[in-house]
Amino acid sequence: MTKQVFALAVSVAASTIFAAPAAAQTSVMLYGVIDEGINYTNNVGRGHVYELSSGLAQGSRWGLKGAEDLGGGLKAVFQLENGFDLNSGRLGQGGRLFGRQAFVGLSSEPYGTLTFGRQYDSVVDYLAQTTANGNWGGELFSHPYDNDNTDNTFRLNNTVKYTSPSIAGFQFGGTYSFSNDTGFANNRAYSFGGLYAYGGLLVAAAYLQANNPGSSANGAIATNDAGFIATRMRVFGGGINYTFGPATAGFVYTNSNYLEPTANGFLGIEPLVPLVPVTPPGVLLNSIKFQNFEVNGKYQFSPALFVGAQYVYTMETYDASNGGVKPRIHTFGLMADYNLSKRTDVYLQGAYQQVTGDSTLSIFDYAFIPGTQSPSSTSKQVVVRAAIRHKF
Repeated sequence: MTKQVFALAVSVAASTIFAAPAAAQTSVMLYGVIDEGINYTNNVGRGHVYELSSGLAQGSRWGLKGAEDLGGGLKAVFQLENGFDLNSGRLGQGGRLFGRQAFVGLSSEPYGTLTFGRQYDSVVDYLAQTTANGNWGGELFSHPYDNDNTDNTFRLNNTVKYTSPSIAGFQFGGTYSFSNDTGFANNRAYSFGGLYAYGGLLVAAAYLQANNPGSSANGAIATNDAGFIATRMRVFGGGINYTFGPATAGFVYTNSNYLEPTANGFLGIEPLVPLVPVTPPGVLLNSIKFQNFEVNGKYQFSPALFVGAQYVYTMETYDASNGGVKPRIHTFGLMADYNLSKRTDVYLQGAYQQVTGDSTLSIFDYAFIPGTQSPSSTSKQVVVRAAIRHKF
């Protein structure tokens, strides 16, 4: 009996000794966010609506990410992230199983990270964190139609991404997304950006271009994932945040240009060209351009409570084959968030949008806050949201 007990102890000790290095070298983590709330929207196509809505401050998700130590400071890394609608159980991002992110690659502390798969562009990686919607506010605080993708409306398929290490507070990176088409440039995309962080200062800038975004199901920006379907998309911008004590203030400028847009993912089948019956047949939308000027601020009243506010002034240039006009869009957002614990918080949000100036005689004359069901029947729209969010 003594020999058997001794042998068992030796066996357990040996297995522990040999298993420990493997556990230290490889890690896999399950994580997620569940964001659920009640919305009131004053005008959704001629009527108000109360609804349960999932994933607005943060998209509801679950994911797996991990790393394996390959030695010499080199690691293999991966991430698989699923988005879903809590109220229906449907998959998000066009019904994709891992629609938010899906990539694998190599990471080195001195040289950076190289990854391959479905990934975020450089606008999302660098510039978005200086905006209210891309940092703490979420979808209701997006710039009109999320025209600059700072709220991550779409991801890039077939993407090779490089991310540098942080060098004295400076970090940069870029992406190239293959069209996976015999027409090499048809629905391909590329982006690059960078940021500098020192103390309470954060400065960031990024550029994104896509050729024929949304024109194919398997390209860089898939048809059922695109913000705008167009001949070409160009987005660039810069932002600055400064934190002093419990307060943070920010300013962001973005410029989005869509050449020959034919559809918008938020609007579905709604036509983008003038709607008035007297409009001559064959009218085309040559281009639509958005310039967004955002000021935002957040104040941390206590470790548990913050209040944030945002204002966005958007200059729109709508150029159709029968003439061009320049409407203006005003968007306001206000949010209060209270942490019940380290993983659970409750929040209250309000957003208001008004379209002013020139009329396009199209769907763009009606206010529309991303995250609501559809545009208003007027130039104004208001939404209020009360929600709970849990992270695991």
